[in-house]
Amino acid sequence: MRTGWADTERRDLTADPQAPYAAVRRSELSARFPHERLVIPSGNLKVRSNDDTYPFRPHSAYVHMTGDQARDGALVLEPRADGGHDAYCYQLPRDSRTDDEFWSGYHAELWTGRRASLAEAERVLGLPCRDVRTAAADLAAGNGVPTRIVRGVDAALEAAVVTDAERDAELEEALSELRAVKDAWEIGEMRAVVDATVRGFTDVVSELSRAIATSERWIEGTFFRRARLEGNALGYSTVAAAGDHATIMHWSDNDGPVRPGDLLLLDAGVEGRTLYTADVTRTLPISGTFDAIQRTVYDAVYAAQEAGFAAVKPGAAYRDFHEAAQRHLAERLVDWGFIEGPADRAYELGLQRRFTMAGTGHMLGLDVHDCAQARTETYVDGVLEPGMVLTVEPGLYFQPDDLTVPEEWRGIGVRIEDDLLVTADGHENLSADLPRSADEVEEWMARFAG
Repeated sequence: MRTGWADTERRDLTADPQAPYAAVRRSELSARFPHERLVIPSGNLKVRSNDDTYPFRPHSAYVHMTGDQARDGALVLEPRADGGHDAYCYQLPRDSRTDDEFWSGYHAELWTGRRASLAEAERVLGLPCRDVRTAAADLAAGNGVPTRIVRGVDAALEAAVVTDAERDAELEEALSELRAVKDAWEIGEMRAVVDATVRGFTDVVSELSRAIATSERWIEGTFFRRARLEGNALGYSTVAAAGDHATIMHWSDNDGPVRPGDLLLLDAGVEGRTLYTADVTRTLPISGTFDAIQRTVYDAVYAAQEAGFAAVKPGAAYRDFHEAAQRHLAERLVDWGFIEGPADRAYELGLQRRFTMAGTGHMLGLDVHDCAQARTETYVDGVLEPGMVLTVEPGLYFQPDDLTVPEEWRGIGVRIEDDLLVTADGHENLSADLPRSADEVEEWMARFAG
């Protein structure tokens, strides 16, 4: 059993295209924390039930700083006397065939597939790699060095270091903030996942008749097929919300009927093989055409998104696009008599939020809600810069039991969401290949709907 195996070491590997970009990111992180040791784990497998685990997805900060996706790893930035750092990566090495580790255990290589050797990982990542099985002891031995760690990712490594919650939170803030402006390689990845997402939406429209014959689950499964074909998985749980399910912001049961005459709100994004994700929403008339009230609501949301788009440009306050879209929707709601005007007063009081519910967008990247741990002053109170990628996604949601609106409006939910790249002179709509206006949507569906 332990003999007769070929040498499978791969000596022809070269550095990953992301490696030089990841090195720059580590340098930027290093500059923020001179003379401190930084530990960024990748994470461990999580049990789904009994001996079955969820598919592994590494911590986004680890991916951003290394380009690696291996489980049970950790990036360490060890401080030097000059204030800089030496970076190295702990990795789980290949199982040895001279003992039982290759054969036994549910997560042994024989059962789950070949891992990279430490030497292979070094060549691909451009980082020295060490055996992670010594990581906890190594870190504990260096506890005289001021240390910060990303918490809640690897309990064993967290227990090995002496640190405190406030300082660790500052590390997470920095890691989030360093993801705000995407480099050229990241922008290329964002383009690719948005393009795949556009194809996934077209798949759904092409199979809409089969969803009518079955349920929202057909829509969810159709988009998932595209995500797995062209990417890693979904960037988040698909919202395939038909009828009054469209008024539920995070509907994910996706088990309801798909009826002609209703609207379908589809919010979905492909997560690429490098783990960057898109986030796009379209609201579609299942019968192929909007009725009068559906079109009225849709046109209002479309105009609000246009107002939000106009506010996305370098130097603008991050909040500007949200405020522009929300003000427009407040005006429409006053015009319709659903909230008391004047519109400026209604907006200041937030009266429109009964029907708009959420904010109008967020940063996008390795996480669907990227940069989430960034400080308020650098994110929602910050300004837009070239290289940022964000969503603009206004919506109106009239709950089926809301007696403050006419009965024929109840159960209508509309959201339009696109992924925008801030450029030097404004913005680029990365998802522009998907139709947005009501006329464009109807024409698109006439061409593709099955």
